[in-house]
This record gives sequence, C-alpha cells and structure tokens, in this order.
Amino acid sequence: MPRDMKKRPMGPKHGPSPMMVDEKAKDFKGTMKTLFHYLKAYRVVIFFVLLFAIGSTIFSIVGPKISGTITTEIFNGIMAKIGGKGGIDFKKIGEILTFLLCLYIGSLLFSFIQGFLMNGVSNKIAYQFRKEISKKMNRMPMKYFDTKTNGEVLSIITNDVDTLSQSLSQSMTQLITSVTMLIGVLIMMISISPIMTLAAVLILPISLGGIGFIVKKSQKYFVKQQEYLGHINGTIEEVYGGQEIVKAFNGEQKAIDEFNENNDTLYHTAWKSQFLSGLMHPIMMFVGNLGYVMVSVLGGYLTIKNRIQVGDIVSFTQYVRNFNQPIAQLAQIMSMLQSTAAAAERVFAFLNEEEETKDVENPLSIQNVNGNITFDHVSFGYNDDRIVIKDFNAEIHNGEKIAIVGPTGAGKSTMIKLLMRFYDVNSGSIQIDGHNIKEFKRSDLRSLFGMVLQDTWLFNGTVEENIKYGKLDATLEEVKDACRAASVHHFIKTLPDGYQMVLNEEADNVSQGQKQLLTIARVILADPKILILDEATSSVDTRTEILIQEAMDELMKGRTSFIIAHRLSTIKNADLILVMNEGDIVETGNHETLLKKNGFYAKLYNSQFEEVE
Repeated sequence: MPRDMKKRPMGPKHGPSPMMVDEKAKDFKGTMKTLFHYLKAYRVVIFFVLLFAIGSTIFSIVGPKISGTITTEIFNGIMAKIGGKGGIDFKKIGEILTFLLCLYIGSLLFSFIQGFLMNGVSNKIAYQFRKEISKKMNRMPMKYFDTKTNGEVLSIITNDVDTLSQSLSQSMTQLITSVTMLIGVLIMMISISPIMTLAAVLILPISLGGIGFIVKKSQKYFVKQQEYLGHINGTIEEVYGGQEIVKAFNGEQKAIDEFNENNDTLYHTAWKSQFLSGLMHPIMMFVGNLGYVMVSVLGGYLTIKNRIQVGDIVSFTQYVRNFNQPIAQLAQIMSMLQSTAAAAERVFAFLNEEEETKDVENPLSIQNVNGNITFDHVSFGYNDDRIVIKDFNAEIHNGEKIAIVGPTGAGKSTMIKLLMRFYDVNSGSIQIDGHNIKEFKRSDLRSLFGMVLQDTWLFNGTVEENIKYGKLDATLEEVKDACRAASVHHFIKTLPDGYQMVLNEEADNVSQGQKQLLTIARVILADPKILILDEATSSVDTRTEILIQEAMDELMKGRTSFIIAHRLSTIKNADLILVMNEGDIVETGNHETLLKKNGFYAKLYNSQFEEVE
C-alpha cells in the first residue's frame, strides 16, 4: 500500500464516542456571524422557538417543587392521622396532581412545537445552502475542480450541510433549554434552601474535576483511535478497489501485514479510550450519590428545625439531579458548535470561491457561425510560473478535419479546454469567424461543440436517456438513427430492455468499448457545428474502430473537427495535422507531407510501429 494513505484518514463522519475531539473552525466568531446572517430571515420563527423552548423548560422546572408539596401533604396527613387530628387530604392532592399533569402536558406540547419549528428552519437552511452550492458549481472555473477531489466537493454538499442542519436543529434549542434549566433549577434550589444549595454547588467542582481529568487523559487516545480508524478504512477501500492489481503482484501478504499493524494500534487505542471514557459514568454517579447523601442529611436536619418541609427534600433531590444535567449538555453543545462552525466554514469558503469571469453584457449570436477558428499568439499556463502553451498560432477553416498529436504533456487537451473556455488564455486570442470567443456567452459557445472524451461519462438512467442528453427533445427514432451511425444500434437491440435498459451509476453492465460507442451516439444526435474527439476510439476493437471512423468521416463532412490522437494511424486522412511538443507547434501538414519531412511527426509515427513489432 502507498505510505501516504496514512496521511489522509478516511473514517466515518461521526467519531466513535461523544468524547471525540471535534474539528474546530479557524475563525469561529466570523463563521458564526455569517451563519447568523442566514438565520436572520427566520428570526420570527426562531423567536417563537426560543419562547416555546423557555416555556417548556420552565414548566418542567416547576414540576419537582409542586410534586414536593404532594409529599408534604401526605406526610402531614399521616402525622395528623397518628395524632388523631385529621387525615390525608386526597382532594387537595388530586388538585395538585391535576395541575402537575397539566404542567407536564404543557411542557410536552411546547417542546413539540419548538422542535417542529426548529426542524423546519434547519431544513430550510440546508435546502438554501444546497441550492446555492448547486448554482455556485455552475459558476466555478475548471481550475477549482482540477485542484479538488470529487470526494472533497461531495463532502461539502452532503456531510457539511447535513452537519449544519442537524447541529442547528439540536444545538440552538438545547443551548437555550440548558441555560434556562441551569438558571431555573438554581433559583428553585435557593428558594427551597440556600444552605442546601451551597452544599450542592460545592460538590460540583469535584464532578467537573473528575470529568476534566478523564477528558485530558483520554483525549489523545480518541484522536489516535479516529486516525487509525481512517487508516483501516483507507486500506480496505484501496485494496478492495485494486483487487486485480494486488493479486497480480502477489501483494496479499503486504496488505494483510499493513492491515494488522493498523488494526493492532486501533485495538489498543480504542481499548484505552473506551475504558477511560467508561469511568466517567461511575465517577459522576459516585459524586451524585455523595450529593444526595449530603442533601438528605442536611435536609433532615433542617426539617427537624422546621426550616423546610419533608417534601422539599424530595424536590431538592430532583433539582440536584437536574442541576448536573444541563452542565454536561452545555459542554456537549459547545463541542457541537465547534463542529457546526467547522462545517459552515467549509460551506462558506466554497460559496466565496472565485468564479468564472462574467459573460459580456451584449453577447454575439451563434446562429450564423460557420466554424472558422483562429489561434492568434495564444499563451497559457495553469500556473503563472509554468506556461504550457507558448505563442500558439493556427488558422483553421470551416469543414476542415484537424488532428492534434504529440507526446504526453505537449498541450493537446489544453488547446481544447481553451477553445471551449474552460480556461481563458493568458495572452493572445482565440477567434471563431473573426470574433473573439469571449464575445459569446459561454453556454452558447459550448453548444457549438460536441465532445467525445477518452474517459466516458454515463449517468444512472436508460440507454435512451443517456443518448438524449445531447438533445433532450429528440425522438426515439432520432436516437436510433444516431446509434446506427455510431454502429451501436445492433448492440442495444441485444440488451434485455433495449433502449429502455437502465445503466447503473458505474455503467458496469456494459463494456468500456460499448460505453464509448454510446457517448459517440450522443454527440452524433446533438449534431454540433464543431466536433472534438479526444482519443474517441481508444477503447474499441479494431473492427469497431473502422466502423466508427467511417461514421465519423460522414459526420465530420461540412463541420470543423478536432481530433486528439495518440494512435497516429487513425488520423491519416486529416486535412491538417498540428504536431505539438512542449506547448509549441513544431510541424504542420497532412500525413504524407509530414512523413516526407522525416521530422518529429515521422519519429512519433515510426516509433509506434516499432513498439508493435
């Protein structure tokens, strides 16, 4: 396995434990400020969310105090019964229970309403982000996608937006309810007994100290656990995806050894992290029980002194339990907010990326374009310090078949990217019928071209839908005609459902050569004015290649055509061959002329036959 796999963890989105150290944003304050700007549109709804959240929490806070009065009534009734002065007032207890039930039902109803409203807000925000990202992607320059992997871009649209949605739904309401609960419980505890409250609060540092100690000790193990979980996932994904190569080079034992090494490390770090995190609950239980003992002893003493009622002890015990809960929740919320900010930061960074330069205000029409193309002193580099196309000049007339050949890295595909304005030239200009291509709208310009690339692209859909991607309003008969021209109609008829057969996402239910034929049929159906064929027949057999060449020759009549080819035998009948090397055109001419020159092209052509021999 490549060793750099260990530098790019590929673990799951969520960590193995709530104690996992969450990713932090570089600019937490700035990111949250931007996020709140998006939330402004929903400020009325959020106001009611906060209102109902506070109401629900207050209702639940009052509950223990009222339930304590029931205990007091029962205790006083029993004592009166023993003293022969009366009994338990069940009517009053019934009234208290009814009131308490109404409080809890109200709390539940308020909680349901705020959850319903907040879920609506968070999902609308996610919807808005995905919509903006989708629009943004269509305005992004190709150089952005050249520097990012598909996984990085997909992660922003899926993982980061999902994290934002879930975090907003949970953290905002939990934050307000936890703060309200903490303040409310503290007030209720003080109202019962300031002395007992002081005793309960003094125990809190012991609990927090124990948690802090465990977090500090276990933190490094959780980080390492997540790291090696990513290593294992990466190793499995790599080996699974490259099974043929692994077996062909007898790399099974190497893969097993590397997996075992990572698995051993993961086992030891996971054991330590889980063991330490498992100590939190018993420590908190011990501290909590210690607090209950103190409350019971102190409460009993104060009851004897007639400073509190018996029911107050029961209420206070419940409040002590509720007092610790919001503190733990606030710690989790702060961690969750860090994840929210980190996800939001990546989303905002994507939305703020540099976009393609805008189209001209009054673009030219493409209706009367013939296809005469001029490259006028074109220079271009993906980076300013590395120019790959140097002072490129060429004059191409309508209907000509132009082949571009040269070694890898010569700049062949780059010329096509410039022609379709995937990139803009650094200097010079590219003209169509004497007009700079920047004078056209990008969408109009690109509609002039039909491309067949070496790497085929088919989406999850029927064969007919895939081919109609080149012309969405085409009839089935037009689709069939295009397939006949591409010599793929007979193959489609042999499929179980013919043109209605569904191709899966990877299109692995058809061969690579058949995929190429389908993409060629798509271009034929689109009927473009200018054709671009980038190694279009590289994935088909010799017999199919001949059929495609015949179909392409017919299709290219009257159209300007660019053919990028490594197999020079496929471009013998080109009207003009541009021979490129290191960004420059070193030779021009047709096949016979270039062979007679016995120059760079002749060496390339002859070397291919020498390789075959």
